[in-house]
Parts: sequence; C-alpha cells; structure tokens
Amino acid sequence: MTANVPESASANTSRPARLSAEDWAQAALDLVAEQGVAAVAVEPLARRLGVTKGSFYWHFPSRDALLQAALERWEAIEQESVFGSLEAVPDPRARLRELFLLVAHEVKPHVIYSELLKALDHPAVQPVINRVSQRRLEYLVASFRQAGLGRTEAQHRARLAYSAYLGFLQLALQLQQPRLHHEEFEAYVEHVISTLIPN
Repeated sequence: MTANVPESASANTSRPARLSAEDWAQAALDLVAEQGVAAVAVEPLARRLGVTKGSFYWHFPSRDALLQAALERWEAIEQESVFGSLEAVPDPRARLRELFLLVAHEVKPHVIYSELLKALDHPAVQPVINRVSQRRLEYLVASFRQAGLGRTEAQHRARLAYSAYLGFLQLALQLQQPRLHHEEFEAYVEHVISTLIPN
C-alpha cells in the first residue's frame, strides 16, 4: 500500500536524493574548467543543477569538502582514463606513442589541470597536483626504461616530455597563443613523438 502523496510533493521530496555526491563533484569540476577553483561555490552549483542548497548539504558539510571530492574525482578519472586505458598495450614504445596521442587529443582534462596549476596555493589543490605529477613522471620513467633507456636517460626523457606538456599548456591556455591549425598541431604531436620516443 502506498501513501497518497500529491505528485508535485513527491517530486520535491525525492529531488535531492536523485543527485549523488559524484554529480556534485562532477559539476564542481566542470565549473573549475570554466572559471577556476575560486568559482566553486554552493549556490551557483545548485542553480546549475536545478536543486536547492539542501541537496548539497545532504552530501557535503562544506564547500571545501565538495572541492576535495571534486579533486579526488579528477585524480581517479585521470588515473583510469589515461593510464588504465594503456595497460593492454604490451610494447612500451607503442604504449608511449598511444599515451602521447591520447594526451594530445583530450581537451577538458588539460583545462582542469591548467586551472588547478593556477591555484597551487590552495591547501586542497597542491597535494593532489603533487601526487598526479609524481605519478605521471614515474609512469613516464618506467615506460622509457621499458623502451630500453637507462635510468638516468629515462628520467631526463620523462622530465623533458612532461615539461613539453606543461609548456604547451602554458602557451595555449594561459598565455593564449594562437591555436595551431589541425594539420600543424598533428605535425607537432608527431614531432614530439619522434623526438622523445626511442627507436
């Protein structure tokens, strides 16, 4: 037997439960990509999601807790979508090539990363960036070692690859240099690949 509740009242009482903590975290990440870390706030996110602030407090005690959840979500997705997708590639040189191509053709993760780099003074941001950067460098070093380079050469090559990535982000997203045409960009990516991946 079900209670006789008006349809509108039922919808209103169930609405906050429809949004999960992951929905809020993803919305916060979207806002970081668009406007930066400082823009993450409860009221604009609630308006964006079409809910009241009560839905937010169902999942999080504070704005800082939401930001922490968003950062952890970004870190986990980055780990799974980038590194997880490459596990099936057995040849280390082919894996490096796939990594460079994958990174080159994703946009939103780079925008989020660039915005997080601007907010390194935030106590929640710096530990996440440190972990992600360390993991990326370790992955590159391991991959270059598997491709036949010695430890020192692999470390140099990994730092060079990561510096090229960060530098390109700086030029494209922060210094707002003119975007390369498609053919120019593809040629640049191939140049990076042929320069950095050992034969």
